[in-house]
Amino acid sequence: MTDWLPDPAANGKPRYMAIADAIERDVNEGVLVAGTRLPPQRQLAKHLGVDFTTVSRGYTEAQSRGLVQSQVGRGTFVAQRDMPGGAPDPMRPKDQDLSMNLPPEPTNPALIARMRDGLAYVSDNLMDLLRYQSPTGSERDKLAAAMWLAQRGLVPGMERIVVTPGAHSAITAILKILARPGDAVLCERITYPGFRNIAADRGLTVAGIPMDADGILPDALEAAIVRHRPKALYLNPTLQNPTTLTIPAARRLEIADILVRHGLPLIEDDAYGFVPARSPDPIAVCAPDLTWHIGGLAKCIGAGLRLAYTVAPDTGQAYTLGQALKVQTVMASPLTAALATRWIEDGTADQIRRFVRSETAARQAIAAKVFGGLSFRGADNAFNVWLPLPRGVGRADLVARMAGRPVGLMPSDAFTVDAVPDETVRVCLGGSLSRDALRANLDLLANSIRHHAFMG
Repeated sequence: MTDWLPDPAANGKPRYMAIADAIERDVNEGVLVAGTRLPPQRQLAKHLGVDFTTVSRGYTEAQSRGLVQSQVGRGTFVAQRDMPGGAPDPMRPKDQDLSMNLPPEPTNPALIARMRDGLAYVSDNLMDLLRYQSPTGSERDKLAAAMWLAQRGLVPGMERIVVTPGAHSAITAILKILARPGDAVLCERITYPGFRNIAADRGLTVAGIPMDADGILPDALEAAIVRHRPKALYLNPTLQNPTTLTIPAARRLEIADILVRHGLPLIEDDAYGFVPARSPDPIAVCAPDLTWHIGGLAKCIGAGLRLAYTVAPDTGQAYTLGQALKVQTVMASPLTAALATRWIEDGTADQIRRFVRSETAARQAIAAKVFGGLSFRGADNAFNVWLPLPRGVGRADLVARMAGRPVGLMPSDAFTVDAVPDETVRVCLGGSLSRDALRANLDLLANSIRHHAFMG
């Protein structure tokens, strides 16, 4: 149940209408999200100093507006509202890949309406956007990319920016440029599975660097460079997937110094760097001539865009990246690039990012409360928690027991490089689940862990 309590405006309307208006206002402003349980009617009546009938009529009026739904024996809940502009396509399944680290989805009708306005604006140029275009992106889209990247302290020349079809495609193309089958590349010992898969597909040898709470260890990085003679280092330095750690500024400087001394290129996957209100500067700021910085939009705006803004170390390598992408994917979709550009220009992208920032913090708070007493790692604005399991609880068994539940669990095997996987799981907190549904499923997970730990 929410702790929401309305402040009905004294606007001359009957009190029950003012209660319904307060519900509608807070739904539209995102204060109340779909699935939230409203206070019991008698409790609200006592708080407002009105009789029970007034609150009952207010809830009934809100239900008639499609704002809430009453469930006998359970209470009154904020309803899932249809998006403005038409009904969803019943033939298009509402699939979500729970193996991925999903961002929470906006439910605020006003924000969704703004997002749809962007689609309408882009459609005015539909024919132009259905043509083949530059493999590095249009000038308009690069200008928007520069605006977006500037929020991370990056001010590269336009000729170094490449609009790529997602971070995954960018990493694939960069590894094709930097390494050949049999070459070695470095990464965190616990790292993003996508990088491992791409490197394996390229026939590369992946070596994991030992870590502490601040990220990869500088001495271990230096030793690995000498031992493996790698072609590149891959890092996910902010809200790292899956450990949620953020490499602090001092450690980033140490890493940059080592890279510069050895001339080793860095692939900096900044997938989550745009989400927190404040993050350390990218390593690209310290070592721009060696860093391929990837500012993906999947986590801070939406994975369906399949778009990332990649900054190459210099103009020549930006051109090479464009040519590699032309062979690999031809180009980023002009349609999605134009939509992202519109959202950046009119402020919608920033509103989405602020929603993601607020919602991830709220979900981390839920996880912290549910997993109290268990050892786990989380961080404000991370999309997941990294959960070591108590003695007697196996990761494979736990994942099997939770199969079919709408919370994504992934065992440590998928993330571990050059080490025996621990009994640890990544627990995703995002996707389409409401906060109440998330809390209920995390409760089930935590109870299962505690029960089996006790039985063991």
